Parts: sequence; structure tokens; C-alpha cells
Amino acid sequence: MKQKKQIIIFTDLDGSLLNKDTFKFDEIEDYFRELVSQGIKIIPNSSKTKAELSDFNKQYNLNLSFVAENGSSIHGLNLIHKNLPEKISLSRSSDQIYKVYNENIPSGLKQKITFVLKLKSKEQKEIFGLPLDKMMLAKKRYHSIPIQFNGTESEKNEFINIMTDSGLTIQYGGRIMNICDNTNKSKAMLKTIELIKEEMDDEIITIGVGDNHNDIEMLNKSDYACLVKNDNFNSSLVNIENLIKSSEPSPLGWADVIKTAIQKIET
Repeated sequence: MKQKKQIIIFTDLDGSLLNKDTFKFDEIEDYFRELVSQGIKIIPNSSKTKAELSDFNKQYNLNLSFVAENGSSIHGLNLIHKNLPEKISLSRSSDQIYKVYNENIPSGLKQKITFVLKLKSKEQKEIFGLPLDKMMLAKKRYHSIPIQFNGTESEKNEFINIMTDSGLTIQYGGRIMNICDNTNKSKAMLKTIELIKEEMDDEIITIGVGDNHNDIEMLNKSDYACLVKNDNFNSSLVNIENLIKSSEPSPLGWADVIKTAIQKIET
């Protein structure tokens, strides 16, 4: 008996599925829902918080599993199979992460770092680029610390190296940097696939979709890697064979690369 194929799309949201300015995907919403109705699993894999991703599900009346805070936690796998857990944490808490930061970063470098969550609401609003209600959801972080670095490139590299040596990572989103545990979107994707395979006999085929630095590792581990056009990101940094690239930005670019990937899977 031929093994059934289960396509799972792991997708970044801002700048990949969602328009980077409006944070919507109205132009391709019908196509998105068509994919879901066909049984294709779509799992947002984002730097967004659990609160933001739950709100995304609620806003569009969706019931999607998702990965929050750059691979820090996985939510709603029980929606894919009843035996799978509702939540898995792959990261230490923000307080524990801050403690590692505080103990290892020298005072000179600390002066170059601005903690976004300690700024006034007006400044936070400008950085996140979100309306107030959405910004409150973006601030509900359990596993990451959003920052802005105000030093030179060599100072930034020194900071990143110290954090890496201390067991943490620096993840780049569209607007900010995040201090995270030793997690990323790729590790969370692989953990998700591992758990699903324990409960399902289907052949799992993954499509990864991103547009920025913090998506590269996820794309590297996907069966079909898709890059949505981002004028602020140098696509030559993604050295992946048979990379599927869009000529349009999100959300139209998302639909284009997914159609190409599915066509390749079906041929």
C-alpha cells in the first residue's frame, strides 16, 4: 500500500505570509483557506509571542498549531493528533536568560543595548510598528528579550559571540533583535516533525517559508525551501540548492512560492 503524503508548511508570518506594513494577507486568504481545507497543515513558525499567534488564529477564525518566539515553544500539536501535547517548551524563561546576559556581558557593552520592553509605550509602538492593542500582545514574552543594539559592527559581533559562548542566541527579526535561549525555528520544526511521526504513518513533506535572517536555518532543514522577496534582505545569503524565490513581496509572494513547491511535490 502506497504511503500517504502529508504536506506541512512551516511559515514565518511578518514579511512572508503577512504584508510587512499592514500585517494582513487578505489578497491570498482564499488560497490559504483552500490549502487548509485540502488537509495541508500550516504551522506558523514565528518570532511572535504565544499571545500574538493565538490572536492571529482568533482574528482569522483558524485553528492552527504554531511555534512562538523563534522556536522557544510549540503550541497546539494536539490539534494535529489527539495524542500530541498542547504545549512544549524548548527554552528557559526570560528571567533565566536575562540572568545569563547580566552575568556575562561587560558593562561597556551593556551601555550599547536598549531593552525594548523598558522603553515608553510611544517608543515601543514605533519600534514594533503595531497599534497599541497588538503591541500589548507582542510584549507578552516568556522566552525572549527584544533589544536594539546601538554600537559598532565589531561591538555587535563581540556581543553576539559572548552570548553564543554563554549558551544563548541572538535572533534577528524584521525590526528588532531578540536574546533567546539556544533555540531557533529549525530546532522547533524538527522537534515538531519528530513528534508527529511518532503518531502518524504518513510520509511527511515539509515546505519552509521565510524572508529574513532568522528563517535561514529553518529553510535549510525543509524539504522545499521558499524565500519571499524582502528588499531589506540579501537573498544571496541563503545558499540552498533548488531554493524557490518569489519575485513579489508578501503576501502574493507567499502564494507564488507555495504553488511552485506543491507543483514540485506533485510531479
